Amino acid sequence: MFTYEIAPVFIAMEDILLKKMHEITGWGETEADGVFSPGGTISNLYSVIVARYKRFPEIKTKGMTALPDITLFASEHSHYSVKKAAAVLGIGTDNVIAGRVPLYVCATAGTTVYGAFDPLANIADICKKYDLWMHVDAAWGGGLLMTRKHSFKLNGIERANSITWNPHKLMGVPLQCSAFLIHEKGLLQACNQLRAEYLFQPDKLYDVTYDTGDKTIQCGRHVDVFKLWLMWRAKGTRGFEILINKFLELAEYLYKELKARDNFELVFDGEPELTNVCFWYIPPSLRRIPRGPEQEKMLHQVAPKIKARMIEEGTTLVSYQPQGDKVNFFRMIFSNPATKKSDIDFLLEEIERLGMDL
Repeated sequence: MFTYEIAPVFIAMEDILLKKMHEITGWGETEADGVFSPGGTISNLYSVIVARYKRFPEIKTKGMTALPDITLFASEHSHYSVKKAAAVLGIGTDNVIAGRVPLYVCATAGTTVYGAFDPLANIADICKKYDLWMHVDAAWGGGLLMTRKHSFKLNGIERANSITWNPHKLMGVPLQCSAFLIHEKGLLQACNQLRAEYLFQPDKLYDVTYDTGDKTIQCGRHVDVFKLWLMWRAKGTRGFEILINKFLELAEYLYKELKARDNFELVFDGEPELTNVCFWYIPPSLRRIPRGPEQEKMLHQVAPKIKARMIEEGTTLVSYQPQGDKVNFFRMIFSNPATKKSDIDFLLEEIERLGMDL
C-alpha cells in the first residue's frame, strides 16, 4: 500500500474502516484521520510524532536542537512502548514521567498486566486546561467500544487527540492489525509527508489524499486492514459484541472460581475490568508459613516452576510475572473464541496437580 493506483481496493477498505472506527470512538467521520500500522508500539510512536509536530512544527526541518526539553506523561503501568518512542525520537526515557515543557499525556485503556483503565474523562479535563496532547493507548481495551455493556469503561475517549486500537487483540483479528486514529484531519500528512516525486505526484487524475504512503513513516505497508475487513463482514458489529462479552463473562467466571478455592489468592479482590485475571497459587506447604518476606520469597518461585511443568507436560500455558512489590503471579487473559468454562476448570485443576508438592 503505497498509492491508490497500486492498491485501490485495500486503500478504500482502510478508508472505510477507519471512518467506522472514528464513528465508534465518538468522532465525526469527516474530521478525523488515521492509518493501520505494524502493531501498537508503532501506533503509539505515531502519537508522539504528531503531538510533537503539532506543538513544534519546526522539528521536521530543524530537528531536536530547535526545541526546548519536552516531557511525556504516562501512568505507572503504561506500556513500555511510550518510553521506547521517547528513546527513538530523541526525547529520552528520563523525560517520560516528569520534567520540563509538558507536551503529551498517554492514558491507558486496558493495561497489559492488570487490564486497568485510566480515568479518561479526568485526564481529558487536565489536558484541555493545560493544552496538552491526549493520547489513549487502547491497544488492549479498545475492543470494548464494540459492546454496549462495557463501552462505558472508555468514557472520555472521544476527547482524545489520538488513539491506538489493536483489533488483533480483544477482537481476535489475526496478527498484525493495529490502527492509529487521529482527531485532526491533515495533521498526519503534514507531519510525515516528503512528497517523493517518483510516487506522490500532485497532478494525478484522482484525489491524491488516497496516496496514503506519504502520511506514514513506512511508505509501503502490508494490507493489514484486509483481515479486519473480512472479519467485520463475516461477524458484523453484533458478532464482535457477542464475542467480547463472552470473554468478559469467562473472566468473571474465573474470578469467582478463584475466590471459592482455598489454594488460590487473587492479586486484587475486586472484579476484573477487562479479561485479565491475576492470581497466585499457594501450595499447602506455603499455607502453613505466616505471610512475610520468607513466604513471599518462596511464593515467587511457585509460578515459574508450575509453568515449566506445564510446558513439559504440554497440557496448557499461562503467563506469569511480578509487578512492583508483588511477587510472581499468574496472569490469565481471554481472547480466544474457542475457550469454554470447562477449559478454565481444567486450568485450575492442572495448576493444583502440578503445584501440589511444591
